[in-house]
Amino acid sequence: MSNSTNRRSFLIASGMTALASTRAFGANNTLRLGVIGAGGRMGALLDAAEKSGTAHEIVAISDVYGPRRESTKKRFGTDATTLHLDYKEVLANNSIDAVLIATPDHWHVRVATDAIAAGKDVYLEKPVSHTIEEGVALTKTVRGSKQVLQCGMQQRSWSHFRNAVDLIQGGSIGRVLQVRTYWWQNYQNNVPKVTDLNSLDWKRWLGTAPQQEFSEEKFAHWRWFWNFGGGAMTDLFTHWIDVVHWAMEQDAPSDAQMLGDKYMFEAWDCPDTVQAAFRYKGFDVVYEGMMASSIDDGGLEFRGTEATLKLDRNGFAIYRERVAANQNPVLSERSFRDGTISHMQNFFDCIHTRKDPNAPVEAGVAAARSGHLGNLAYRNNRQVSWPLKNA
Repeated sequence: MSNSTNRRSFLIASGMTALASTRAFGANNTLRLGVIGAGGRMGALLDAAEKSGTAHEIVAISDVYGPRRESTKKRFGTDATTLHLDYKEVLANNSIDAVLIATPDHWHVRVATDAIAAGKDVYLEKPVSHTIEEGVALTKTVRGSKQVLQCGMQQRSWSHFRNAVDLIQGGSIGRVLQVRTYWWQNYQNNVPKVTDLNSLDWKRWLGTAPQQEFSEEKFAHWRWFWNFGGGAMTDLFTHWIDVVHWAMEQDAPSDAQMLGDKYMFEAWDCPDTVQAAFRYKGFDVVYEGMMASSIDDGGLEFRGTEATLKLDRNGFAIYRERVAANQNPVLSERSFRDGTISHMQNFFDCIHTRKDPNAPVEAGVAAARSGHLGNLAYRNNRQVSWPLKNA
């Protein structure tokens, strides 16, 4: 039997097993979930949960902004759903099996470690850490417990990403010497909504961040301020470097350098236009992006000695070397559904089986760390090496 036939048989068998597991689990036990951080990304996670095929119930919703609590309850909850300002009240509910966390980055590790201490399984949005040191603490906490933690690196459950990684690791494009990553978005017309300050606990939202006056820009675009996020390197690049780590079977660069500028959004702390480079053993990774142009969106290019594999959330294509420039791909695949659905299903399945999920804590910490290293290089105006001298 050929390798391709073996692989296809394995995939079909695995898929049927997963479906059987999901049906049995859903029929016998409805998962009870808590929501912590009820913003836009949480809405997407709950959409994916609904489409996953696993029976679940949203038991409690926590957010520091009242309208978000109410809108999430109206859209996804039931009359029994409870609303909380303090996320610890969600964790104190012994009927809850797992929590979904989509707070600003500076809350991620604190909430996740509290959830694990409370005996909850956790789906934690990326980046899983706000600093390199937090990543070390999170890994220790997860591996010192019996809880399941799925990092929000949904590419690891996305069918065509998994197939692309198999091809790269199988040598189909030869030796990979360089990976180009990019992500362009456009925030020019992204004007913050007016916040009802009477419904917002700003001090609680700040948490351990330095005390400061409320700002609509910071509340809406917190990813672009150092106190709360890490800009493009931890919001966007984190996804792509995780795919690189996975495909190339390495988890840390030896060196990082980064150029960044604030050409459009001077109110932000983080640069809106970025060029970064990372050296790994045997290959380099480059990243570029800006926040005032969205043509081409985001993706990766694995440059191999025999072919180049171009990959994004819509699919992948392989182009062979030494063929005309206008060649058609020799192999391609299109995405058939959002990988977040499969990623959420994998999380739910692992709650049942107690196995490690597709994106374990180590993967999330490694991906965030590379973004943090790029930001350190930018903020210190120099190349940085890993391990850090003072780490």
